[in-house]
Amino acid sequence: MKLSPLSTVALLSLRAFFVLAQETVPAEDAAGPSKSPNLAVKVSTSFPSSEIFGIKLVNGHPTQALLSFTNDEPDPVNIAFVGGSLWAPDPKSNGETSRIVRNITSTRFNVEIPAGEKESVSYSFATELHPQDLRLQLTAVISSGEGAMYTLNAFNETVSVVEPDASLFDVQLIFLYLFLLAIFVGTLYFVYNTWITTLFPQKGRSGKGGERAKRSSGGSKKVDPADQVAVVGADGPAVTSGAKAYDESWIPAQHLNRPEARRVKSGAKPKSRGKPE
Repeated sequence: MKLSPLSTVALLSLRAFFVLAQETVPAEDAAGPSKSPNLAVKVSTSFPSSEIFGIKLVNGHPTQALLSFTNDEPDPVNIAFVGGSLWAPDPKSNGETSRIVRNITSTRFNVEIPAGEKESVSYSFATELHPQDLRLQLTAVISSGEGAMYTLNAFNETVSVVEPDASLFDVQLIFLYLFLLAIFVGTLYFVYNTWITTLFPQKGRSGKGGERAKRSSGGSKKVDPADQVAVVGADGPAVTSGAKAYDESWIPAQHLNRPEARRVKSGAKPKSRGKPE
C-alpha cells in the first residue's frame, strides 16, 4: 500500500517529534501541554476501560484510548497520525528532568473533520514493562487544508503499569503448577529411597513360607532310601534326606569308616573269661 505525499510528510514529522523527545527535558516542559496557536482544533482523550482509582496499563493487554477532536477552523482538517510515549523522572536529576522510557506505536488514520464538526478515533496500544507509575503522552498530527502539519498534545497524565490479574483457570499457570508438583513428588521419592528406607530395614516374612514351598515344589516328594543319611544325636537317630548332608573332603578316612554296632540279644549271658581248671 502506497502512502500519499501528505501522509509521508506527516509520518516523518511524527517520527522526528519522538526522536527529539528522547532527549531529557525539564519536568515542567514534559508536564505542560504543547499548543498549536495557528490551528483552531481541540482534542480530548478518555479511556473507556479506566477505573475510578486511575488509568492502568495492563501488560500484554491492549489499552484503548478514545480521542475526540473539535474542528473550529473554517476549512476541514485531516487526522493523520496518533502516537505516544511513556516518560519517567530522571533519577540523576532528582526528578527535575524526565527521560523517555518507551515509544508507543503510532497509528495512521487519515480521517477528515469538516469545518465546525466533531470526530472521534480509537487508538489502542499495549505495553510490556515492569509495574511502575509513568507519565503517558499522546500526540496527534493534524494537517490543515493548506497542507501545513501541526502536532496536538492529546493526553499528558500519570498512569500505572500493572500486571494482569492471575486466574485459577489460566492454562499456563495450571501447567506450571503440574510441573512444580511433579518435581516435588520426584524429589520426595528420591529422598525416601535413598535415606529413609535404609533407616527402617525390612523384616523377613514368616507364617506360610512352608506352604509356599510346597506349592512351588508341587507337593511332597518321596525320598530314595539310598539317599538317606543317618545322624546320631542326643535324642536318638535321625534321618536326613539328600545325596550328602555334609562335605566329606576334610574328614579323615579313619573317621569315615566307622565299625558297625553289633546287636546283642537281651536274654543271652556274656561268656565268662575265667581260667580253666
